[in-house]
Amino acid sequence: MTHDHDLVLRPTPAQITAALNPPPGRNGGDLVVETLAGLGATTVFGLPGQHALGMFDALRRSALRYVGLRVENNAGFAADAYGRVTGEAAPLLLSTGPGALMSLAALQEAAAASAPVLGIGSQIPVAGLGGARKGYLHELPDQPASFRDVVKSVHTVRSQSQIPSAIAAAWKSALTAPHGPVWVEIPQDVLLAETSLPVVTAPDATPDDLPPRPELTALAAHLLSHAERPAIIAGGGVVRSDASGKLRLLAERLNAPVVTTFGGKGAFPWNHPLSLQSWLEDRHTTDFLEEADVLLVIGSGLGELSSNYHTFKPRGRVIQIEADLGKLESNHPALGIHADARLALQALLETVEDRPDETARERVRELLTKVAARIDGQNLTLEQQVLSSVRQALPTDSPSFWDMTILAYWAWSAFDAQGPNLMHSAQGAGGLGYGFPAALGAAAADPTRPVLAVSGDGGALYSIAELATAKQYDLPVTWLIIDDGGYGILREYMTDAFGEPTATELHRPDYVALAESFGVTGLHTTPETLQEDLTRALNTPGPSVVVLPAVLRMFAPTHLG
Repeated sequence: MTHDHDLVLRPTPAQITAALNPPPGRNGGDLVVETLAGLGATTVFGLPGQHALGMFDALRRSALRYVGLRVENNAGFAADAYGRVTGEAAPLLLSTGPGALMSLAALQEAAAASAPVLGIGSQIPVAGLGGARKGYLHELPDQPASFRDVVKSVHTVRSQSQIPSAIAAAWKSALTAPHGPVWVEIPQDVLLAETSLPVVTAPDATPDDLPPRPELTALAAHLLSHAERPAIIAGGGVVRSDASGKLRLLAERLNAPVVTTFGGKGAFPWNHPLSLQSWLEDRHTTDFLEEADVLLVIGSGLGELSSNYHTFKPRGRVIQIEADLGKLESNHPALGIHADARLALQALLETVEDRPDETARERVRELLTKVAARIDGQNLTLEQQVLSSVRQALPTDSPSFWDMTILAYWAWSAFDAQGPNLMHSAQGAGGLGYGFPAALGAAAADPTRPVLAVSGDGGALYSIAELATAKQYDLPVTWLIIDDGGYGILREYMTDAFGEPTATELHRPDYVALAESFGVTGLHTTPETLQEDLTRALNTPGPSVVVLPAVLRMFAPTHLG
């Protein structure tokens, strides 16, 4: 008997000839870039270093496009954004020790947001692996240990023949739900040594499917079909699996109101009659969700932000669809369904019954009216004006990338992303410096549409070096910097908690003059002229910086009520 998995493709005569006569002058680095090209990669990010030079030399003989940033952490953020907007694994090439370690904060954000980043770092020579202290430059006793707590999988190479398989396995890991960052390490001498191995063609790295168990989706469909007050929380997993269309069909069939988490922005149409929008830091919304007798949570672990700082206490039955097994029922007991959001939603659509409900849309309107009244009563006209100006200036199909700054906190709740996979922020891990380098990564993925980055002046100082990157590659990114003279949100937190802030005030440069010193257009704006200035900047080719001096305030928290 012959099984399908016993069948192998026979090489053609041309392939045999090519395998027997590989081109001269190749090294281990060539095996890396050939494997990436064979897997379908077109663009790589990174920063060279002494141990990694074999990889970077090989780029010269490759059709891969290299986008080099000035700081490894920023290169990681750029790769993260590229992975988010394309759905492809974004290669990130780095060097040993300090270079590798500098990427960890970016990889933590990629892990939290399920962004597929394929980190490939060099290592000290093979002789130094395994803990022997040889005194090599950049040496760490156990470099992989630094990554195991951050990435999905770690792959260590010790010989050239292992390179294609290790990279293919990492690629598959990065793109198997839940998506995430992975790490491959290749010793310096393995990268530099000449190779006589055939040119790598097309490794098989097809991601594994993660379908739901049918008995679980059958039960979930029954519970939802017969619920009196169903509701849906849609998280980033809906966006990552490209399942927003299926979510809308399910919500409409069930007449179930939908709230999107901050990571799930755009997963459901903002102005849909069933849309609760994203007001998760609002007690009215929390109460509404608690009153649901069946609550469907898709692609969210209901973490700190999505649960209104763990004050959310559901009283009804919870159904949780989650690809990350570690997040399944980690915060609330549920009918846990370990599955990719797209496949699980499809299964529900095939099983669920139409559920008429004349009251659902009215209850949504009532809730949004309460939320609006609460915000309007806090004298926050400036903040709403600024956010509205940004929305009006940003083209409908342009992505935006938000650093950890007060305007971003507003945007999580109040900004209409106008589509899935268009609004991205660092709220997964919460690190500073994400917005601008991530926007550069998105612009590298699609330079035909302008990209917006939003930072505070504190976060902006993490990323200033990348103005050189923006100019070097002429990337269409407009960087809006809200300059309030310090770490604004920390200033508020400390003042509320201790009566006055400490370590929050910053001396900062003239950002417009600084941008111009890089050859990047810069301008100062005001709340009144922001929409016009931002529109003009976004419509002008190449990079630009728009600086808004303003002290913004957060809306009052309601998770304490």
